[in-house]
Amino acid sequence: MLLMPKRDWQWRYNETHQVLSVSLGDDMEFLSPYKLKSLIPDAKQPMEFSVEHAKFYIDLVDRLSKTLSLTDAQLVQIALNATAAHFLLKPQMPKSWFFNVSHQCVYSDVGKLFQLTSTEHSVVAMVIESGLQASLVMIMSAECRLTESKSLKQFETIKVMHDRLAPLPVVSHRVNAA
Repeated sequence: MLLMPKRDWQWRYNETHQVLSVSLGDDMEFLSPYKLKSLIPDAKQPMEFSVEHAKFYIDLVDRLSKTLSLTDAQLVQIALNATAAHFLLKPQMPKSWFFNVSHQCVYSDVGKLFQLTSTEHSVVAMVIESGLQASLVMIMSAECRLTESKSLKQFETIKVMHDRLAPLPVVSHRVNAA
């Protein structure tokens, strides 16, 4: 069932799980992967799921449903995580050095999927915030190894320069959301 925003939705910091969550009413709660250290100070207090948040969420669900074959639950999971990241994560500096330069010019847009390639592997990432020279992307693959000891899990974010974003091969448009 595709969840659509309601007036009683609210962002909260879940002390038990120590992550940002969205209270969806009717005793339902969605837990994001975002821990306190990565959140803006306002995210520590209960906050409404605003009209701006709802518009971003709905637009993303609509875009993803047209480009990917996902279940409603996967769409909701991706869209809620992207909405949380877009509005409630602290700003990041680009960390492009982890990825190879793409030799194709791309247009970065919120909700668009790209490939990031390092010397070891390639991962799928979705733009959740696009700037003039860099984009904040959310990792869509299960894991993104950055170094021997550092990796990003699915739905974690990293900011990269646009020249690191490569078009996805046509066969890679399948994303396995957890």
